Amino acid sequence: MSVAKEPPFQHGQVPRTGILLVNLGTPEAATAPALRRYLGQFLWDPRVVEIPRAVWWPILHGIILRVRPAKSAAKYASIWTPQGSPLRVWTEKLTTLLQGFMGEQGHQVRVRHAMRYGQPSVSSELDAFKAEGVTRVLVVPLYPQYSGATTASVMDEVFDWGRNTRLLPELRHINHFHDDPGYIAALAASVREHWAREGRPDKLVMSFHGMPHRTLLLGDPYHCECLKTGRLLAEALALTKDQYVVTFQSRFGKAKWLEPYTEPTLRALGKAGTKRVDVVCPAFVADCIETLEEIAMEGKEAFLESGGQAFHYIPCLNDRLDWVRAFSQIVTQHLQGWPTLAEQQPSAEELRARQQRAKELGAKA
Repeated sequence: MSVAKEPPFQHGQVPRTGILLVNLGTPEAATAPALRRYLGQFLWDPRVVEIPRAVWWPILHGIILRVRPAKSAAKYASIWTPQGSPLRVWTEKLTTLLQGFMGEQGHQVRVRHAMRYGQPSVSSELDAFKAEGVTRVLVVPLYPQYSGATTASVMDEVFDWGRNTRLLPELRHINHFHDDPGYIAALAASVREHWAREGRPDKLVMSFHGMPHRTLLLGDPYHCECLKTGRLLAEALALTKDQYVVTFQSRFGKAKWLEPYTEPTLRALGKAGTKRVDVVCPAFVADCIETLEEIAMEGKEAFLESGGQAFHYIPCLNDRLDWVRAFSQIVTQHLQGWPTLAEQQPSAEELRARQQRAKELGAKA
């Protein structure tokens, strides 16, 4: 094992606290080569695909990475912006806004963002924190609901970085915020604002990212946390059980995944005479390929082809100020006990005085 050299130490430097936001990731460009690199990293993660490596390697490299990149690149191209990937754009904006909100509250912290797959990497941003004198890091996976394939995978990456780090910072992480009142209130406000402009649908579909059904049987809490988010959002909107449905999207492979599936549900609603559906995606805090292409485009097409008359996609929370405010409160709760406020932090002079006293006591001993 090779341990990286530590950055230069500066006497009297005030210890800093860092907040690292981690989102899923995105390819660098909407091209087949970029997608091949991205999917190769994403689908090789044993947390994402729980198949023995010897079995999965020939399938991944012999079939999937030969066929899927070009198809995925076309989908990414349909949502790409002049600034790049929407997921990257919204994650960067959230990072900037959170830095501002924390500063307004008097917290002296550094906020950075990373991608679990792609760039900027988790390890590069943790290295940057160390170079800035950060000695405490709160890792915040941007997944409201916990899953081993998402939140735990982020922490795997953090721990892998730690294996090659001589002087580890203090580490904390947030597991989930699926039932946080501020998060639920921001979701409800976004739906109500949409309805105030566009009117109400016949049915609200809450589409969450899917996971293999076996993960539920093995003890992953994701399914239960999605259902709780859905119930709390429905309560905040005063919806009856027949006015909304919770579904799961983004299936991969032939195994059974969490049900009901989003696209078949949309088709069934259209065939049953439902005139209008609105879809919201509470598992995502930032719009991305799964929301903008899979739901807003493919989901819309499926519903309208099946007899539906109107389809509305309600955007993710993205850079809504009520969401950023609620998010800053979630983060602040997990910083408790760490000296992040100005009056809590010792000055450089105080640190030097402490070091001098320690030397004097050591000399007397």
